Amino acid sequence: MKLKLISWNVNGIRAVYKKGFFQWFVTEKPDILCLQETKATADQFPEELKRVEGYNSHFAEAQKKGYSGVALFSTVQPQKVETGFGLERFDTEGRILIAYYDAFVLYNIYFPNGKASKERLQYKMDFYDAFLEHAEKLRKKGMSIVMCGDVNTAHTEIDLARPKENENVSGFLPQERAWIDTFIGKGYTDTFRLFIKEGGHYSWWDYKTKARERNIGWRIDYFFVSNDLVPKVKDACILDKVEGSDHCPIGIVLEI
Repeated sequence: MKLKLISWNVNGIRAVYKKGFFQWFVTEKPDILCLQETKATADQFPEELKRVEGYNSHFAEAQKKGYSGVALFSTVQPQKVETGFGLERFDTEGRILIAYYDAFVLYNIYFPNGKASKERLQYKMDFYDAFLEHAEKLRKKGMSIVMCGDVNTAHTEIDLARPKENENVSGFLPQERAWIDTFIGKGYTDTFRLFIKEGGHYSWWDYKTKARERNIGWRIDYFFVSNDLVPKVKDACILDKVEGSDHCPIGIVLEI
């Protein structure tokens, strides 16, 4: 069975809904759709999205109103869904959905941004470590892992248009990039790079500078899989023609 998984930081579900999101959703027909930065509680989702025919839905929301938030729409019913790592420090920000399927465990995560302060950068790095520790515990139990979402870091120089100008900016700092190296070293694969080796492919563009028109972007949204799943990844893509957010959707096809 082939599953089409799509991940998208929508930068506000109510805003993107007004830009044709629902029509895109029902036309694209992913088997699993992961959203980040919904900026809404489950009650605040448009009525049409609360019960999409053929899908079960799950939501995680931040204690702070209009902040963060992730959502999962799935044609396959997960065995269970969790909304955190079991650590209050991270779980209260509404950044985490963990769905347990028969063939894999899916992490849908909106990772923190570290630009605001040194404290938030440290929070981001701690969050990275908490995620990896959680995932590794499941792998030791024999589970396969799929992780998707806005990781908020470009991994290598080909993952952003202007690496030299941004080497001291959170999102491309040495310690952030090194964490991705560590993650990969633990046995995880960046699925997009299985198929596309060259640069110039991005998933986020700055609104203010109209960077998308010039493709001055960053690739900060990812699907990673544990290495045992690599043979099952049949395709990976960046849907950079889809508008409505400062991010675009990304996707993979898994044969399970």
